[in-house]
Amino acid sequence: MPLTRRTLLASASAALALRPGPMRAQDAMPELRAAPALAQLAPEGYGATPVWTYGGAVPGPEIRVHAGERVRRRFVNGLPQDSAVHWHGIRIANAMDGAAGVTQDPVPPGGTFDYDFVAPDPGTYWYHAHARSWEQVARGLAGPLIVEEVEPWLGQEGTATREVTLMLADWRLQENGTLHEESFGDLHDWSHGGRLGNTVTINGRSDAAISVRAGERLRLRIINAATARIMPLRLEGHAATLIALDGHPVAPRPAEEIVLAPAQRADVVIDCTGAPGSRAQVLLDAGRGEWVGIGSLAYGPEAALPLSGVPVRPLPMTMDHALDLENVQDEDLLMEGGAMGGLRTARLNGVDRDFRQLVAARRVWAFNGVAGDMDQPAFQVPLGRTVRLTLRNDTAWAHGIHLHGHHFEVLSRGGRTDPHRDRRDTVLVMPDEPVEIAFVADNPGRWLLHCHMLGHQASGMLSWFEVG
Repeated sequence: MPLTRRTLLASASAALALRPGPMRAQDAMPELRAAPALAQLAPEGYGATPVWTYGGAVPGPEIRVHAGERVRRRFVNGLPQDSAVHWHGIRIANAMDGAAGVTQDPVPPGGTFDYDFVAPDPGTYWYHAHARSWEQVARGLAGPLIVEEVEPWLGQEGTATREVTLMLADWRLQENGTLHEESFGDLHDWSHGGRLGNTVTINGRSDAAISVRAGERLRLRIINAATARIMPLRLEGHAATLIALDGHPVAPRPAEEIVLAPAQRADVVIDCTGAPGSRAQVLLDAGRGEWVGIGSLAYGPEAALPLSGVPVRPLPMTMDHALDLENVQDEDLLMEGGAMGGLRTARLNGVDRDFRQLVAARRVWAFNGVAGDMDQPAFQVPLGRTVRLTLRNDTAWAHGIHLHGHHFEVLSRGGRTDPHRDRRDTVLVMPDEPVEIAFVADNPGRWLLHCHMLGHQASGMLSWFEVG
C-alpha cells in the first residue's frame, strides 16, 4: 500500500473510539504487560494486523499523573524476545531509565521488572520498548505518559477547555494488513533514512476522526512514535499556537506547520473555528511536499460555542535550568556514515575497520569515529557542570539525537543563534548542519546518547556519557 492520499485515508470516516479512562498511579503495583495482539490499523475491509502491545491495545494505555507523583508499573514480558521499558523525556533515576544493557538487564520472556519513579515535571512524554527497539517499537510497543500541572492549567482564562492526546505511528503494512516482517533489520533502510512505513495512524487508527465542537478551544498533545519518519504536520483551516516542545513550555507562538522528528512531541492549542458538521484534515507531508490526510477533526452537530477571543495563556515554567556558560565543558559529536556518506573507517570492537568490514558487521554509522562500541563513554562530566555539546552532521541524512536523563537548550543552528532557545530532549539535526546544545549534568549515572531513527541507532549511532 504506497503512501498516497488514498492509502492514508483522507476520508477519516470512522469516529475515534473512546478509550477507558487513563490509568493513574496507585498504591498497588499495576501491571504493564507486553504481549502479542491484533489491531485494526488499516481501514475497514483490510485484515487486522498482528502487533505487539502494552495492555492489549495500540497505542498502550495512557498513564497520567500529576507532577511530583510516582509512576509505578510492574512490567510483565509476554513477548518471545527480551525487552525493557524506557520512559522517554522524564528526568528519572538512572536505574529506572529502562535502557536494556546499560541501566538494567533486559527482561527475558516471562520475566518481570518493577519500575518505580517520581515524574517531576509536567509535560507530554511517552514510554516505549528499549531492547531491539527498531523492531519492537515498529511492532507497536509504545504509549503516552502525561504529567499534568500541579495547579490545573485547563479551564483558566485563555487556556483550553479540554485536551486530546494524539499519538502518531508509522507502519509498513502488506496488502492483507499484516506487518512487512521481512524488512525488519533491512540494512538498506538503516543506511538511508530508516525503515519508513506506508500507513500512518493516529491513536492506532488510519482513519481517525477526533470529535470536536465548534467554538471550543483544544489542547492537542502530539507525539511522534515512529521509528524513522519525520512528520511535518498541518491542521487544515485551523491556526495552531505552540505552547510546549518535548514536554517543556515555550512562550506561545504561531505554528502553521509543526515538524516532529521521531520521539519529539508538541503541545498546540487550536480554536475550533469550523462549522458544526464539518471536517478538517490532519495533514502530513509524506515527502516532496505531498500533503496527505491522516485523520480529521470531526465537528459534531451541536451549536457553536462562543470563541475564546483572548490570547493563549502560557503554561507555567516549572523546571530550573540555569546554564553556566562561563564555566562550561565543551564536547563534540560528529555523525558520519550511511549511504552517500564519506565514512572510510571506524572503530568496532576496539579495532579500526574499513567500510566494507563495517557493512559486513551491519554497522554503517559512527559517532566520533566509533561505530556503536559501548566500552568507553563519549565523554564524562562532573555532577552539576554545564556541558555545551556541538552536534555535527557530516552525513546525507537527518538525525534525531536524544539524550537520556537530561534536557537541553538549543543554542544555535548552522552557526546562527536559535531565537527561541527551546528546551528539548531530542533535536533534529539536518545534513551538514551543526547544532549547538547545552545542558546541566545534574543527574548522576551512565546515560545513553543516540539517534532516535532507531535503525540508525542499531547500526552504529549509539554511545553514552557519564555524569558524576
